[in-house]
Amino acid sequence: MSEKSNSPRHSLSQRLFLFLGSMDLAITLLLALAVASIIGTVLQQNQPYTDYVIKFGPFWFEVFEAAGLYDVYSALWFLAILCLLVLSTSVCVIRNTPSMLKDMFNLRTQVQEKSLRAMHHSQQWDTENNLKDSVAYVEATLDAQGFRVKQTPKDGGAVLISAMRGGMNRLGYIFTHLAIIIICLGGLLDSNLFLKFAEWQGKISIETRDIPTSEIPNESRLAVGYQAFRGSINIPEGRSAQVAFLAMKDGYLLQELPFRVEVKDFRIEHYATGQPKSFESDLVVYDDDLEKPLEQMIAVNHPLLYKGYAIYQASFSDGGTGLNLEAWPLDKQAGNETVSFDTRVFDSRKMHWGDETVQLEMTAFRPFNINPDPTDDDPERLRNFGPSFGFKIRSNTGEAKEYLNYMLPVPRNGRDFYLSGVRNSPAEEFGYLYLPLDADGELVGFQRFLSTLHDSEKIEQVAQTMMLETLESLDGKRDETLEQSLKQTLNSLVKMFMRGGFVEVSDFIETNIPETEKETLGPAYLSMLREMLARLYFMQASDVPSTEQEADAQLVFLQDAVDAIGSLSRYGSPVYLELTDYDHVEASGLQIARSPGKPIVYLGCALLIVGVFVLFYLPQRRLWIRVNEINGRVNLLLAGMSNRNPREFDQYFEKITQHLKLASGNSSK
Repeated sequence: MSEKSNSPRHSLSQRLFLFLGSMDLAITLLLALAVASIIGTVLQQNQPYTDYVIKFGPFWFEVFEAAGLYDVYSALWFLAILCLLVLSTSVCVIRNTPSMLKDMFNLRTQVQEKSLRAMHHSQQWDTENNLKDSVAYVEATLDAQGFRVKQTPKDGGAVLISAMRGGMNRLGYIFTHLAIIIICLGGLLDSNLFLKFAEWQGKISIETRDIPTSEIPNESRLAVGYQAFRGSINIPEGRSAQVAFLAMKDGYLLQELPFRVEVKDFRIEHYATGQPKSFESDLVVYDDDLEKPLEQMIAVNHPLLYKGYAIYQASFSDGGTGLNLEAWPLDKQAGNETVSFDTRVFDSRKMHWGDETVQLEMTAFRPFNINPDPTDDDPERLRNFGPSFGFKIRSNTGEAKEYLNYMLPVPRNGRDFYLSGVRNSPAEEFGYLYLPLDADGELVGFQRFLSTLHDSEKIEQVAQTMMLETLESLDGKRDETLEQSLKQTLNSLVKMFMRGGFVEVSDFIETNIPETEKETLGPAYLSMLREMLARLYFMQASDVPSTEQEADAQLVFLQDAVDAIGSLSRYGSPVYLELTDYDHVEASGLQIARSPGKPIVYLGCALLIVGVFVLFYLPQRRLWIRVNEINGRVNLLLAGMSNRNPREFDQYFEKITQHLKLASGNSSK
């Protein structure tokens, strides 16, 4: 027959209650929160999803997105851990608080003599005083040391004196656990748990389109309320806003504000390297509850606080700078004339260049660009290359190329060029097109040469001349087949060059000329092409060089122009946009936050500090002195214990023993 267990059986609800209040579960949850916090610190949070795709690739992007790692502190699993920690700690407090409160005032008067002798800290001595005086002296000494004392009569006329100091130590456990609960509740109050729940219910919908504020639907708008949020908005100088945008997954929500914020002025200072040194904004808050508008200057780490809202200076950007542009045609379909027009940063418009219709999207403007000077041998020497503007040209299929053009000419090898960067996606580095400037510092000479290369009649004329000269150099006899073949070859070489530069011509030579003839015909084709280009250039040149220096300068310009035209096939734009003037407008990037849980978190932190201080610096110490008369002599048995710092208590016990021996009249030699 098996022996029955004496351990009590618990119901399922009791076991669940005990599990929720267990130390193992609490430590596991705290470790999970620590790991999540590390992820949230290492991985930059709430960035545009395109940045994450570029950084991790499509596969890992989807994995991390499904795990909620791009917004860890608002992920459902993180909030669930936080809620479970609150529940676990609350159960722990409910379970242990009554016993701890009882222990704070319980002097433990039922301790047996055998237990006192078995304690690690125990001393015994005789005294010459009588029992009554000994008890009085002991009580007075312990009271002077800050102990609460209670006297309990025992069998045989003995007296047990129970003393305790630091009973409030138990409050440290209670305060620290309550602090965890309060801090977590404050964190939950400041989280977007309510937004997650509303989204799950279908009450709100995250907007992903780039549309005007007035067109954002109601289901993507959040009314003014007491919920926590942290949103941002860019406000140009002289303009105002009454909303903030909340980044959510791959979209946003629009948060209404109970007041209107105007950016009266924005100021920024830069280091010599061009990096921002400091920036600040003069804000005006308009509210019906104010007698007059509230004006205040904000800077980084110096926000404006109003009605529980904090308005931070977070960033800066362009506020819609006005741009005066000239479009120089690079493609035959774009015509031969430059076109001037005005636009603004962030504007988008349809542009018709010949038969081609594209969408021009202005994206950025910078008033200066501090970069290493390529004309200097010292790579650390910096130079301001002047204003630049960015834009995209989007085709009818939706594909777009991104461009970055500089307003001022950029020197290269002692010559001036207009610089234009191009790339197919933000993941790529910019590749640059260098357009050479003529002797007057303009693009007129380059455009004139380019127009000549688009003129089939002039190409035919030069080809005819070169063909005749070539035949005359051979034997002077007419051969129509050879003439036609040579002219066709010259025309084809120019057309191939205009389509794909020297790369396409080289590919043609590699794929269409027999191996036995490549060594002779390949260089001959390239030589004929260069001759054609040179003759076409000097045909259109307006100035005839009068000196050898001017002739050399034109040859250098010709080479630069040929290099630029050979790169146009990769440039991808039918025009080059030149910035002629601008009206700079700055925008202040504001972050607007409301944190109703912040005071609660501060309260929890204060309670945690008090609890930790009480827990570590106010140890609970207990002493028992059993006074008994044996064979006409009074004997004292002292025992003690402490819940913290046993080594320190060793010294303290020795010290209090000496005090008690002196007070009670120790008779030992």
